[in-house]
Amino acid sequence: MAPARNPISSKHVAVIGAGAAGLVAARELRREGHTVVVLDREKQVGGLWVYTPKVESDPLGLDPTRPIVHSSVYESLRTNLPRECMGYKDYPFVPRSDDPSRDSRRYPSHKEVLAYLQDFATEFNIEEMIRFETEVVRVEPVNGKWRIQSKTAGSFTDDEIFDAVVVCCGHFTEPNIAQIPGIESWPGRQTHSHSYRVPDPFKDEVVVVIGNFASGADISRDISKVAKEVHIACRASGPDTFEKRPVPNNNLWMHSEIDTAHEDGTIVFKNGKVVQADTIVHCTGYKYYFPFLETNNYMRVDDNRVEPLYKHIFPPALAPGLSFIGLPAMGLQFYMFEVQSKWVSAVLSGRVKHPSVDEMMEDLKLSYETQEALGIPKRYTHKLGKSQCEYLNWIADQCGFPHVEHWRDQEVTRGYKRLGDQPETFRDEWDDDDLMEEAYEDFARQNLISFHPSRFLESGR
Repeated sequence: MAPARNPISSKHVAVIGAGAAGLVAARELRREGHTVVVLDREKQVGGLWVYTPKVESDPLGLDPTRPIVHSSVYESLRTNLPRECMGYKDYPFVPRSDDPSRDSRRYPSHKEVLAYLQDFATEFNIEEMIRFETEVVRVEPVNGKWRIQSKTAGSFTDDEIFDAVVVCCGHFTEPNIAQIPGIESWPGRQTHSHSYRVPDPFKDEVVVVIGNFASGADISRDISKVAKEVHIACRASGPDTFEKRPVPNNNLWMHSEIDTAHEDGTIVFKNGKVVQADTIVHCTGYKYYFPFLETNNYMRVDDNRVEPLYKHIFPPALAPGLSFIGLPAMGLQFYMFEVQSKWVSAVLSGRVKHPSVDEMMEDLKLSYETQEALGIPKRYTHKLGKSQCEYLNWIADQCGFPHVEHWRDQEVTRGYKRLGDQPETFRDEWDDDDLMEEAYEDFARQNLISFHPSRFLESGR
């Protein structure tokens, strides 16, 4: 659908968060002619990609009064997808050969992702729009506009009024904790991957890691380098699963889910195996959390579904003044941030028209009914999986943005397959050089890189 030709208007817009979503949202809003203020509690750009050795005082994140540590990055983290498919469309995430301190690997460290975001912010002069060390305390609608209350260094600032608010945070600060029968009397230590940084505290321990997707798989192998034993409890495994993994130190076992925990310190798995454990690490994801948002109970998070949200972005009765960037879970995160931001920016300017409240609510009702009919739990509402390209291309059509490139889509598909098939080596051994070549030729054709693609493709990995 081609964008409608409507009168263009400039809005005063607040963006909450200066991570990967907030940075590109700020750029797209300004490109569309809006005035933009970005509010972020940290001292620098990067959001969750800013590593800190600090962890929260409550390792499970259950205490609502605890001081929040924004980052969930652990020291050894490397990306779980190739760098080419991670970058914004018009600002490729390519190796920086001019700087020997940068990580040129195809699956680089978290430091390289942060450096890329810093480069992006510098390239597009985004920092001039950002108020650092500014925590948003309250956001509420007032007479068709939005009031934001924030604080700096512990003091409340004056309230500010904006035409619109774009929320680019709230995804990775509130840990989701596995419910384990008997855990109340279990005497061991518990923590969440949000508070994991290095393996040293687990030296010579018997550790149970719950979850085996990207962070769970990484953290279990990291801990196994120093622990006595590591046992992974995986919901996706069959009830009889019991498998020893020789890599890296021949002390890691894969199990089915945990059945019960006991006051004598034992953990019983559904496969019948019993382990005397010292620590449980919950690698069980996060809850959507927006404690600053006040909408008179119009919006809520129910079983990790943020509702009501049209296309995971607009709450119908509050659109387009309130929007959310980056809620869906998918591999093409940065591309999603970019295309969602383009749509929101165009809707706010009036260049693109969004549906009526009734039309949006009808679409939502149909979407929820379809999900229920397919047997998909409510908590998976924002997990798009194989439908991610269909969703992204629909958004792209609304604002005249190109569809997801073939190579970008396939790099994610093949990358996740390698992650599942060869979790210990997928970052350094791959079989999609054809896609990498297609990507770099695409960058060169659009004059997005200053070197011939063969230089990188032939020079190594």
